Amino acid sequence: MTQKSTFEPEGRAVPFIDEGEGPVTLVLVTNRELEADGLGVISHYLAEEAGFRVVRIGARAAADGLGPQQRASDAVAVLDHLGIDDTWIGGHGYGSTVARVFAADHVDRVGGLLMLGVEDEQIALAPGIPVLIIQAEHDDVTPAANAEALRATAPERASVTTIAGADHYFPATHPIETAVVIEEYLDWD
Repeated sequence: MTQKSTFEPEGRAVPFIDEGEGPVTLVLVTNRELEADGLGVISHYLAEEAGFRVVRIGARAAADGLGPQQRASDAVAVLDHLGIDDTWIGGHGYGSTVARVFAADHVDRVGGLLMLGVEDEQIALAPGIPVLIIQAEHDDVTPAANAEALRATAPERASVTTIAGADHYFPATHPIETAVVIEEYLDWD
């Protein structure tokens, strides 16, 4: 069983799970409790089957009202605590928005951006890094139009992969398909 830890920088209690030891590091930001974030199976597959190191960062207990900038700051604190200087960062829905802010503010620490469903936010993509967008075919919360609009801003380095038959909860309902797309994109096996 994967253990949840809590890092408390400046009195903030930020929960996280650090799994795997591979040379590829992926940080996934969630807006839910880590036990119910829908990313656990994806993380476990990537850590155990694909050889990644995966860090999931949850929302602190008093996260209501915090914007993506504060959540990105929490992610920076956890990564500093773990000694991670270079990573792919991503998330699902709002977590992908936080990841986009993190990447824009800390481009020197980011090898790439992984977005599982794209919110309609006017946040520019960080320059020069690859972007993998995974989209559900029937997502009515973060619709495919959002992903296509974002890809159009950087078509030379952003790509969209669609999970057929899936809805917004595809990380939980199609975790292995999603994990395989990530593994193959990062070309690690």
